[in-house]
Amino acid sequence: MTRPDHPLAPIATDEGTLAIVAMDQRNTLRRMHAAAGLDVPPDADLVQLKADFIDAFRGTASALLLDPTYGTPALRLAGPGPRVGVLVAAEPEKRGSFNGEPRTHRDPALDAAWVRSQGGDAVKFLVQLRVDRPIGPGEPDLAAEVLDVVRAVVQDCREAGVPAIVENLIYALPGEQPATAEQRADRIIAAAQALGGLGPDLLKLEYPGSPAACRRLAEAIDVPWAVLSAGVAFEEFADVLQVSCDEGGAVGFIAGRAIWKDTIGMTEPQRRAFLADEGRRRLDGLRTAIAGRARSLTAA
Repeated sequence: MTRPDHPLAPIATDEGTLAIVAMDQRNTLRRMHAAAGLDVPPDADLVQLKADFIDAFRGTASALLLDPTYGTPALRLAGPGPRVGVLVAAEPEKRGSFNGEPRTHRDPALDAAWVRSQGGDAVKFLVQLRVDRPIGPGEPDLAAEVLDVVRAVVQDCREAGVPAIVENLIYALPGEQPATAEQRADRIIAAAQALGGLGPDLLKLEYPGSPAACRRLAEAIDVPWAVLSAGVAFEEFADVLQVSCDEGGAVGFIAGRAIWKDTIGMTEPQRRAFLADEGRRRLDGLRTAIAGRARSLTAA
């Protein structure tokens, strides 16, 4: 059980674990429609789509991860229901780049106080960090930029009394060969160690690829971590979630597309029926996967 005074208690289960549905996709959501050969729906329809997600998952999810474009407006549109914890994505929707690499920046207006005004219990901030990135002559230090931004986010959250959740996605450098499993694990773990050292309340991380890599990750960080689904199939994610908990001490999951991506292209009645049946079954399955396995936040 999570202590009531634990910073992450408002987004945790009664067992002190995390069972969070991620619904903060914006550009990704538009790309999902385009990839299915569909026109991108108007904003009002995307808000309704997320309201349907909220109606389906609150009461079972310990919290919902929402974006401020469609998600938090959907929170106001959704019907009455049990209270659910809310994380709000605070990274700018449009991000910069340098020669094809993602470049991180922070909009000071999207701070912890702003997240609270959106109905949020915690800040979620997405970065893409490669600590092993070489710095060419005259090039910016992109890794240092990420760490500077995260340091500012964590400090702002600490001063406001709002939990800071940092998500990292690794990426391939321009012209880089596909990573081996060992290289990918090394990059995930090294980034987690660097980010964890800045003192966020939680890291949202990719599965590092194996039980052994999960053990290495657990040894490298001293902050709690939750595993993200990265759009993989539900069955695959349920398997890696168990490994992440058993071997890596993960405190739970922050998963989105593995639960709801099949709804893209459905009519509103079809979507609601799917979410009420298969969507809830998947979320229940993930909660079962972490039961007795996920490390409690108090222990972490």
